[in-house]
Amino acid sequence: MTAKRILIIDDEADVREIAKVSLEITRHWEVTTAASGEEGIKLASTCHPDAILLDVVMPQVDGLTTLQRLSANTDTSHIPVILLTATLRLATQQAFVAAGARAVLVKPFDPGLLGGQIETVLGWQ
Repeated sequence: MTAKRILIIDDEADVREIAKVSLEITRHWEVTTAASGEEGIKLASTCHPDAILLDVVMPQVDGLTTLQRLSANTDTSHIPVILLTATLRLATQQAFVAAGARAVLVKPFDPGLLGGQIETVLGWQ
Protein backbone atom coordinates (compact mmCIF):
# COMPACT_ATOMS: atom_id res chain seq x y z
CA MET A 1 0.00 0.00 0.00
CA THR A 2 1.36 3.39 -0.98
CA ALA A 3 1.64 5.98 1.78
CA LYS A 4 -0.79 8.85 1.45
CA ARG A 5 0.66 12.30 0.93
CA ILE A 6 -0.85 15.09 3.00
CA LEU A 7 -0.27 18.83 2.76
CA ILE A 8 -0.96 20.83 5.92
CA ILE A 9 -1.46 24.58 5.43
CA ASP A 10 -1.56 26.46 8.74
CA ASP A 11 0.11 29.66 9.91
CA GLU A 12 0.60 28.26 13.44
CA ALA A 13 3.91 26.37 13.60
CA ASP A 14 2.90 24.28 16.62
CA VAL A 15 -0.33 23.11 14.94
CA ARG A 16 1.57 22.17 11.77
CA GLU A 17 4.15 20.20 13.77
CA ILE A 18 1.61 18.37 15.97
CA ALA A 19 -0.52 17.37 12.98
CA LYS A 20 2.54 16.37 10.93
CA VAL A 21 4.07 14.18 13.64
CA SER A 22 0.68 12.67 14.45
CA LEU A 23 -0.02 11.64 10.86
CA GLU A 24 3.51 10.36 10.30
CA ILE A 25 3.48 8.24 13.47
CA THR A 26 -0.11 6.98 13.47
CA ARG A 27 -0.60 6.48 9.71
CA HIS A 28 2.93 6.54 8.25
CA TRP A 29 1.81 9.17 5.75
CA GLU A 30 4.16 11.56 3.98
CA VAL A 31 3.39 15.04 5.28
CA THR A 32 4.43 18.37 3.80
CA THR A 33 3.64 21.66 5.50
CA ALA A 34 3.12 25.24 4.43
CA ALA A 35 2.89 28.34 6.64
CA SER A 36 0.61 30.38 4.38
CA GLY A 37 -2.08 30.08 1.75
CA GLU A 38 0.29 31.32 -0.96
CA GLU A 39 2.95 28.76 -0.04
CA GLY A 40 0.33 26.02 0.18
CA ILE A 41 -1.09 26.74 -3.27
CA LYS A 42 2.41 26.54 -4.79
CA LEU A 43 3.22 23.30 -2.94
CA ALA A 44 -0.10 21.71 -3.90
CA SER A 45 0.69 22.31 -7.57
CA THR A 46 4.12 20.69 -7.32
CA CYS A 47 3.84 17.92 -4.70
CA HIS A 48 0.33 16.71 -5.69
CA PRO A 49 -0.87 15.57 -2.25
CA ASP A 50 -3.70 13.08 -1.78
CA ALA A 51 -5.40 15.55 0.58
CA ILE A 52 -4.95 18.99 2.09
CA LEU A 53 -5.62 20.08 5.68
CA LEU A 54 -6.25 23.80 5.50
CA ASP A 55 -6.52 26.30 8.34
CA VAL A 56 -9.38 28.75 7.95
CA VAL A 57 -8.02 31.79 9.79
CA MET A 58 -4.66 32.89 8.41
CA PRO A 59 -3.18 36.33 7.73
CA GLN A 60 -3.00 37.66 4.16
CA VAL A 61 -4.65 34.80 2.24
CA ASP A 62 -7.28 33.13 4.48
CA GLY A 63 -8.45 29.54 4.20
CA LEU A 64 -11.62 30.25 2.21
CA THR A 65 -9.68 32.26 -0.39
CA THR A 66 -7.01 29.55 -0.52
CA LEU A 67 -9.71 26.89 -1.01
CA GLN A 68 -11.32 28.89 -3.81
CA ARG A 69 -7.95 29.32 -5.55
CA LEU A 70 -7.17 25.60 -5.19
CA SER A 71 -10.61 24.73 -6.62
CA ALA A 72 -10.15 27.08 -9.58
CA ASN A 73 -6.74 25.65 -10.53
CA THR A 74 -6.86 22.58 -12.80
CA ASP A 75 -3.65 21.24 -11.20
CA THR A 76 -5.19 21.23 -7.71
CA SER A 77 -8.98 21.19 -8.13
CA HIS A 78 -9.16 17.39 -7.75
CA ILE A 79 -7.35 17.35 -4.37
CA PRO A 80 -9.78 16.93 -1.46
CA VAL A 81 -9.51 19.71 1.12
CA ILE A 82 -10.45 19.39 4.78
CA LEU A 83 -10.69 22.64 6.68
CA LEU A 84 -9.43 23.15 10.22
CA THR A 85 -11.04 25.87 12.30
CA ALA A 86 -11.34 26.93 15.92
CA THR A 87 -14.69 28.60 15.29
CA LEU A 88 -17.45 26.79 13.49
CA ARG A 89 -20.74 28.46 12.64
CA LEU A 90 -23.39 26.95 10.40
CA ALA A 91 -23.25 29.88 7.97
CA THR A 92 -19.49 29.62 7.51
CA GLN A 93 -19.61 25.83 7.29
CA GLN A 94 -22.10 26.11 4.41
CA ALA A 95 -19.80 28.60 2.64
CA PHE A 96 -16.87 26.18 3.05
CA VAL A 97 -18.83 23.27 1.59
CA ALA A 98 -20.08 25.46 -1.27
CA ALA A 99 -16.45 26.37 -2.02
CA GLY A 100 -15.53 22.69 -2.28
CA ALA A 101 -14.37 21.62 1.19
CA ARG A 102 -14.93 17.92 1.89
CA ALA A 103 -15.28 18.46 5.64
CA VAL A 104 -14.58 20.85 8.47
CA LEU A 105 -12.67 19.64 11.54
CA VAL A 106 -12.62 21.68 14.72
CA LYS A 107 -9.44 22.75 16.50
CA PRO A 108 -8.08 21.79 18.86
CA PHE A 109 -8.04 18.31 17.38
CA ASP A 110 -6.95 15.11 19.09
CA PRO A 111 -3.63 14.14 17.44
CA GLY A 112 -4.34 10.47 18.11
CA LEU A 113 -7.64 10.65 16.22
CA LEU A 114 -6.73 13.01 13.37
CA GLY A 115 -5.62 10.34 10.90
CA GLY A 116 -8.76 8.30 11.47
CA GLN A 117 -10.95 11.36 11.00
CA ILE A 118 -9.26 12.08 7.67
CA GLU A 119 -9.66 8.46 6.56
CA THR A 120 -13.35 8.50 7.47
CA VAL A 121 -14.06 11.78 5.67
CA LEU A 122 -12.23 10.71 2.53
CA GLY A 123 -13.37 7.07 2.52
CA TRP A 124 -9.82 5.74 2.84
CA GLN A 125 -10.77 2.99 5.32
